[in-house]
Amino acid sequence: MAGQGKLEAGQGRSVSLRGTRVVFKVESDGASGASLTEWTALPGFDTGLHVHERLEETWFVLSGELEFRVDDETFTAGAGATVFVPPHVQHAFANRSAGEASFLLTLSPPGHDRYFDELAEILAVDGTPDSDAIADLRKRYDTRQIETLSTR
Repeated sequence: MAGQGKLEAGQGRSVSLRGTRVVFKVESDGASGASLTEWTALPGFDTGLHVHERLEETWFVLSGELEFRVDDETFTAGAGATVFVPPHVQHAFANRSAGEASFLLTLSPPGHDRYFDELAEILAVDGTPDSDAIADLRKRYDTRQIETLSTR
């Protein structure tokens, strides 16, 4: 959504990360403080452990549950839970359940939504995801990869 505006339920540009859907609710071209994405994560989706130097992230779980690893702590967050990760903190999130998990993810400063566009292009190629291409992408978007992303 560029600039001001309202999106109804189900509206917004989206990409697929091998079935995990990311809907862009507030894109970085229309925001100066944060961007907002809405996710439906399939079972098996796992970002792998990573860290950001500038980016802070806030999750709000709408349904299902997510497993988080934040520094040395691992915990499950269910519907209604909020998880905040500031810069410089190692973290990962995954859907380890048998069902989908939906959540909102706020990214500040804005700009990381473009990362998901490029990641969707890499994951659109059949076969095992190109871990070198993902590692290069992460470097360009303030993400130091510690573990590899995995999808269903």
